[in-house]
Amino acid sequence: MHLFLTNFFNISSLMPVQYLLWQGLRLTLLLSVVALPLAILCGLSVALLYSFAGKRVRRFMLVLIDLMRAFPVLMMLILIYYSLPFLGITLGGFSAVVAAIVLNNTGYFSEIFRAGLESIPVSQMEAAQALGFHRTKAMFYIILPQVLRRAAAPLASNSLELVKTTSIAGLVAIPELIRSAEIAQEQIYNPTPLSAVGIIFFVLLWPFSHLVSRLERGALLGRVDL
Repeated sequence: MHLFLTNFFNISSLMPVQYLLWQGLRLTLLLSVVALPLAILCGLSVALLYSFAGKRVRRFMLVLIDLMRAFPVLMMLILIYYSLPFLGITLGGFSAVVAAIVLNNTGYFSEIFRAGLESIPVSQMEAAQALGFHRTKAMFYIILPQVLRRAAAPLASNSLELVKTTSIAGLVAIPELIRSAEIAQEQIYNPTPLSAVGIIFFVLLWPFSHLVSRLERGALLGRVDL
């Protein structure tokens, strides 16, 4: 037990490199704060465009959505960061990571919103239009609030996964939390920084994971009880 604690929970060895973990934590949070709203907004935009589009456009959009979901986000980052410069488009490491995460998660969020939109009876839109609402206004004032309520659990769950996906930033030398821990480990020759990262992620994400569970239980009961 002593050997285990010395190798994986050696607090004294962690102190000289704690600044690296703080640096990684800030970058991980910044990536999440930038990428998450963009991915949700793009997903919602795609879902709304799908709901207003014709059959041919819908089929084309479904293919694109499936491609975004099926394509590994790591490979997407490699293509964006290393291949686009050959086309005259150069993105910095941070921007490339955000672009890869947003593109990948747009596919997931759009499907969540699309499923939510399709769960609302068509009669509600027809009733709104009968009352004088324009279709666009009815969508934003009547349909979308219900969609957001029904999609709260999967949206929160996918948001958690997005935060974990920020670890791909290490591939392009962006020192997010896990990459910073690896650098710290190399400096002190001890895996304690990686253990610290596991604890940090648990402390950060456990409350949201608990929220997801409550939202899912609320959805099963036909309500969202916070």
